[in-house]
Amino acid sequence: MRASRLILLAGLMACPLLAIAADDPLVLQLNQRLMSINANPETSELAAFERVQAQQAIGTLAQAKRRDRELAAYLAERRVEIAETAVRASLAQRQARQLEGTRSDLLIEASRREAARARQEAERLRVQAQIQAEESERLRLAAESEALARQDAENALTSVAGRQQQRLSSAQQNAAKLAREEAELVSGQKLPSSRFESRGEVFTLSGDAFSGGQAALSGGAKNQVKALAEYLNIGKKGRVRIEAWDAAAGVGQRRAEALRDALVASGVSGSRLQAAGKQAAATKARSAEVIVSP
Repeated sequence: MRASRLILLAGLMACPLLAIAADDPLVLQLNQRLMSINANPETSELAAFERVQAQQAIGTLAQAKRRDRELAAYLAERRVEIAETAVRASLAQRQARQLEGTRSDLLIEASRREAARARQEAERLRVQAQIQAEESERLRLAAESEALARQDAENALTSVAGRQQQRLSSAQQNAAKLAREEAELVSGQKLPSSRFESRGEVFTLSGDAFSGGQAALSGGAKNQVKALAEYLNIGKKGRVRIEAWDAAAGVGQRRAEALRDALVASGVSGSRLQAAGKQAAATKARSAEVIVSP
């Protein structure tokens, strides 16, 4: 359809209207306005249909009799204005798309840099915590000869270690938060809800992730898996355990394996994944969990 319109436009532009209406200033002016659009490489392919209509209206004006000229002139001017407006609108849409693409690229790049900085800070705090723990052990051994001094040192060490562990945990959670944001930006999908506990970071898929008694992932769950795979590849490099539930025998295991296969298909190394099904009723809030080791 686009090609046929451009061919029609080219044919109309080839008509010798300027020669027909050389003594008609309005026809000449309107033709020049259209020619300025055609001559501009940025606009020559925009609003083809509107320009065809405008050229036809100019042709009608050029051949109009005196009694029809007023109406033909009005229509021709409106058609040219419509064509110019359509060209400007198309240009604006093109620029908007370009700006949106640039904005998305900048957001992703900024998120990646922030996540990298957070991971570096978490590693620095981990090393600092390790060094401090080693120094604390040396102080504890040196204080064994005196019970009171040893107790005081242990209390101090417990307090320091607790604060340091709290800072490390906070930094790790901040890195995970930034990695989640990056994963959602890159994949264009939302991650499942998650929480931190002693097992690690736990992502929970709700009951509608699978149809009743079935092991196939729903469309919404597949989108969440894409974001989860991106997250595992960006910010988490450890082992991942997948647990799934269903009251029917064997369905929980098949669900866990389906979830594992979807993560592998999205780029997660299969050697990191362990799938385990449980014969227990899934709930509306939980049908499967993905546990990322701390």
